[in-house]
Amino acid sequence: MASSNGTPAPGEEGKPSPAVAEGSIGGYESLHRLLEANLSPELFKEASRLLLGLNCTRPLEAICLPEGATTLAETHNFDVQAFSFGADKEFLRQPRVVRVGLIQNSIAVPTTCHFADQKKAIMEKIKPIIDAAGASAVNILCLQEAWTMPFAFCTREKRWCEFAEPVDGESTQFLQELAQKYNMVIVSPILERDVNHGETVWNTAVVIGNNGNIIGIHRKNHIPRVGDFNESTYYMEGNTGHPVFETAYGKIAVNICYGRHHPLNWLAFGLNGAEIVFNPSATVGELSEPMWPIEARNAAIANSYFVGSINRVGTEVFPNPFTSGDGKPQHADFGHFYGSSHFSAPDASCTPSLSRYRDGLMISDMDLNICRQIKDKWAFRMTARYDMYASLLSEYLKPDFKPQVIADPLIKKKS
Repeated sequence: MASSNGTPAPGEEGKPSPAVAEGSIGGYESLHRLLEANLSPELFKEASRLLLGLNCTRPLEAICLPEGATTLAETHNFDVQAFSFGADKEFLRQPRVVRVGLIQNSIAVPTTCHFADQKKAIMEKIKPIIDAAGASAVNILCLQEAWTMPFAFCTREKRWCEFAEPVDGESTQFLQELAQKYNMVIVSPILERDVNHGETVWNTAVVIGNNGNIIGIHRKNHIPRVGDFNESTYYMEGNTGHPVFETAYGKIAVNICYGRHHPLNWLAFGLNGAEIVFNPSATVGELSEPMWPIEARNAAIANSYFVGSINRVGTEVFPNPFTSGDGKPQHADFGHFYGSSHFSAPDASCTPSLSRYRDGLMISDMDLNICRQIKDKWAFRMTARYDMYASLLSEYLKPDFKPQVIADPLIKKKS
């Protein structure tokens, strides 16, 4: 059993799980826990400083969660961790502390089960995790990409479109009750069916207010065309721009999955005033894990906002094998979704990651005052030279664009 800050229970330090779980690192749930178990306290402290940074010159502080939340985590076997990001004290503004949560989870039953049973089982599985967030007084909660279903877009089979639902459909109604119950804003990324426009399917995040109302939606801006990410078989690029939702607790935005690979996507949410940007994702280790701890953290630094990164967990096996167009044999699974959900702050600090193979709830207190403090410190907005880049992009979009390349006249060019 893990404590609320993710450390092993007394007497369990340094001991890998008896059975090595798929996705673990030699039996450990994360790199952070591996290091904690195998380094001396002094070395671990220094390694943490290098890997996680310092928040206002100090290591992140763990938050002690209420017994109700930790009991739910123990009963339902999900990882729960909680940390606090601070800000410098100001003379003219009071602290603006908001408690934010991320949920990562695996599917609940095999993909061969009836679709209605799959969806119901996932809802039943995440309900206790949402309840733990509610018991912990979380103000804003974000779920993972396409949370109501397996990430079946690798298969190219159109029957998985049956999981698509209207914005005000079953999953939204399920979460509206919980949002109202816990006075919580909930971001729900789903497969949307736009019934007013020819039943077009979109990859959409529904933002539900703390009163249970639907504040608005955002549709995924960038669609991958790499590996088994055959998402353009189901939906295309979104048409909602870069909306920022002003909630009771702060200004939030949603950069869905593949959009994290596009710096301008992150930039646009920042230009529109986001204080927290969520990145609900579904990504596998072989393809993207080296990027995972870098991209969101860099976005938080460059745009002076917080980022919440969420990835599902587990290996999802589908009924029919499929190929990737890379000459490799057909296979029936996408690979291992490695979880590792975490928060990144504008001052370059970040939390440890949740488990690589278990469901989890990451909670963070964050003082939103730090967003402006970092803008003042680094002056990125003042020094960004947007006019220069706007001019370059404008020229680049023209059919007769020519790159600005100055060649060495002494190079002998081959004919």
